[in-house]
Amino acid sequence: MNFEPEKLIPLHGGYRKLKSFQVAQLAYDVTVRFCDRYIEKRSRTHDQMVQAARSGVQNIAEGSQASGTSKKTELKLTNVARASLEELRLDYEDYLRQRGLAQWPREDARRAEIIAARPATADDVAAWARSVHDGRDGRGGQSGRGKPEEMSIQSTVSTKSTYAEISANGALALLAVACSLLDRQIATLEKNFVEEGGFTERLYRVRNERRTRGKTR
Repeated sequence: MNFEPEKLIPLHGGYRKLKSFQVAQLAYDVTVRFCDRYIEKRSRTHDQMVQAARSGVQNIAEGSQASGTSKKTELKLTNVARASLEELRLDYEDYLRQRGLAQWPREDARRAEIIAARPATADDVAAWARSVHDGRDGRGGQSGRGKPEEMSIQSTVSTKSTYAEISANGALALLAVACSLLDRQIATLEKNFVEEGGFTERLYRVRNERRTRGKTR
């Protein structure tokens, strides 16, 4: 049986296919819109939130690109991405708390809906926000299937929520997904690094393999 020889520089990059990158990038796009609409553009908070969102995306990409020669760097940058998104999550929570707006619990049906919808663009998220605001979020309202008495209550709850509240909670739902994906990604990277080592260990294995093959010819 012929075995494929180990490559010194394995396939790397490919970050655009990572689900963590895709969700983080969506959260970045949503955050830019949110900040431009609801936060004073000249404020430090505006810049901090946008930069934290950007850092999450950029560090996932840079870590993936660096993985060819340094698993340690990949792990470090992925951790930086995770920390940046956690910082952003706290900023959204602060925004809601300081303005007396509700932070929806994890079990809220509206959070579940945006996650289940798997929005691909900021426009998709905006469409979800409009449906929630107008009481068409699937919990009752105009397009729900609840009982009549439930529909009136749930619709009222939906329309009481401002767009700022809905948008911030939607962003929090996306960030929860991105952070969960990154936690799993980091755990896998740590496991692989412990079991397989990094570039130095791979260099040693490749050299030994080539020497062995050279002696058997």
